[in-house]
Amino acid sequence: MKKKWIWGVILVVVLLIFLFLRGDEDTWVMNEKGEFVPHGVPAEMPEYVSKQKEVLACAFDLYNQAEYDGFKFSSQCLGICQDYAVDIVNVPRTEEDNLPKNQCADYLEKKVNNFVELDKDGVLVRIG
Repeated sequence: MKKKWIWGVILVVVLLIFLFLRGDEDTWVMNEKGEFVPHGVPAEMPEYVSKQKEVLACAFDLYNQAEYDGFKFSSQCLGICQDYAVDIVNVPRTEEDNLPKNQCADYLEKKVNNFVELDKDGVLVRIG
């Protein structure tokens, strides 16, 4: 009877250690594009994730408005969203994307510190 009790205590201790050491399952992680995505089911959205979501919504709005206006997309600047320059780039990137005339002047002049790159179809390429 004493052995069963000891094994029961050991099992409970191991389970408690597992629960405390398994890590934070419900959090936000950055994917390969630089976008924050939920990992598990986070209870709340941190301010930095909320800010990034606002910037991406703005970038997609810029793209949709340009598309609605009949804009012909190539490699160029679409505009600014908060502290982010929004650029259209080729996938894969080409030398055309690196030309200063095809990048947002505010980013090149360090007036904004971050960027959002969308492809010609309005799909997020990366954010940084």
